[in-house]
Amino acid sequence: MTKRFFDIIFSLLTLLLFFWVVLISWLLSVIDTHTNGIFIQERIGQFGVPFKIYKLRTIQISSSSENVRISKIGQLLRNYKLDELPQFFNVLKGEMSIVGPRPDLPGYYDLLKGEKRKILELKPGLTSLASLKYSTENYLLEKQASPTIYNDRVIFPDKVQLNLDYYYHRNFWGDVTIILKTIWVTFFRKK
Repeated sequence: MTKRFFDIIFSLLTLLLFFWVVLISWLLSVIDTHTNGIFIQERIGQFGVPFKIYKLRTIQISSSSENVRISKIGQLLRNYKLDELPQFFNVLKGEMSIVGPRPDLPGYYDLLKGEKRKILELKPGLTSLASLKYSTENYLLEKQASPTIYNDRVIFPDKVQLNLDYYYHRNFWGDVTIILKTIWVTFFRKK
């Protein structure tokens, strides 16, 4: 079974089985953020080509755009990765895969040099070994005196190495294992 065929079947089945979850999550996002509920952002895709990623909006912005905060409902959506559900449409469009390096903002993966650029040959994914290891990344960064420096010097290089390891050792059963671990971490690990 090819990876693309698996991605399509997995995405369609997930969206069919959990369409009601997507719909309720979207409605909660609309009500909670007073927006259309969808957040669209440019990310770096396969071969360094930018694409628009879809997420459910979890941040409330007050009239003065300086007061930005994650809402209580938004935090719930983030804790259970429900804000990521619209990315199954990115998978169906062929911009993402189920398993692969998480797509990053411009200024990170697109600036890699040498062997590390091999990561860009992969489609970005909904989950990866790096996203599993750093599933509590936001909390880790909150504890740092300088979150950006800590990310750039510690977390990002480690993610690059984990994604490069995936590049060299990827296979169907490895992807299935990553998917199962993602389900466990998202829904059964203590929050």
